[in-house]
Amino acid sequence: MKGYRLYFGKKVIWFFVTLAVAFVLNFTLPRLMPGDPVAAIVSRMAQGMSNTSGVQAIYEQYTELFGTNKSIPEQFVLYVRNALRGDFGYSISQYPRTVADVLRSSIFWTLGLQLPAILVGWILGNALGALAAYRRGNFDRVLLPVSLFFSSLPAFGMAVILLVFFAVSLRWFPTSGGYGFDLIPNLSLTFIWSVIVHYQLPFWSLVIITIGGQAIGMRSMSIYELNADYVKYSRFMGIKDNKIVRYVFRNAMLPQITGLALALGTMVGGALVAEVIFSYPGLGSTILTAVLGQDYPLISATTLIITIMVLTANFGVELLYGFLDPRIKAAQAD
Repeated sequence: MKGYRLYFGKKVIWFFVTLAVAFVLNFTLPRLMPGDPVAAIVSRMAQGMSNTSGVQAIYEQYTELFGTNKSIPEQFVLYVRNALRGDFGYSISQYPRTVADVLRSSIFWTLGLQLPAILVGWILGNALGALAAYRRGNFDRVLLPVSLFFSSLPAFGMAVILLVFFAVSLRWFPTSGGYGFDLIPNLSLTFIWSVIVHYQLPFWSLVIITIGGQAIGMRSMSIYELNADYVKYSRFMGIKDNKIVRYVFRNAMLPQITGLALALGTMVGGALVAEVIFSYPGLGSTILTAVLGQDYPLISATTLIITIMVLTANFGVELLYGFLDPRIKAAQAD
């Protein structure tokens, strides 16, 4: 158990170090953007007003509300305090909505899209890769080039292909949105069916990309394990092939678990762009709106949540890897 404790202790330390660095960057980078978002709001509100002092009073009121009249260190202290309370204040671009309200309406769409897509793609990709390595022949000759093609495409590239082919050309699915624009969210069968239909293209654009990369990795590792000395020795000893294969694919799965962590990290960025392409009401569209409106609180809160999601997913996979791979314990004990 000492080896596991050392391994997990290091992972916990690096988790919090990375989180702290990301926390500072999430605050700093949006505020390096040029321009004054409060001035843009005031200019829209003051259209038709000729009283200069009144416009100035409105500007000062909003700079006080959003904290932009304070120094950067003071803004950082306010940001930390709000983050610890889970309250990031008001959204600049969507005022008077709060940041928490904006995030509540988008985060579940992103979680409901990304996590199932990545997990389904990971499972199917590994199953196909293992089958190709074991059966070889025509199945392998077809799977390998197809997987290479799909894995080389970014998520937004696959999103554009599916959008043009299935939505624009064939008109089987809608081109944008999370549900029909003429519907109000409720639990009716009409609304649920609309959500399911709008879900298909964003979901499969992520699944197909994940399948390609995972299938290639699993195929390579399985071929390596099938040609290992312990497999040849086991077959020489007369051990049944189905029992050998069980150990082969278990060993081949270990790097794929790390690949799952990498997929969770890299797919987030691509998935957010795919959300923008489909106008899916998730964090991707929220970030785009926040950047265009120079919405510092919303940008910081959204990127912080994405960072925490990715770090937590990677941390969980690393812990699982430590349990599944006994070499972790041996290496740490040494």
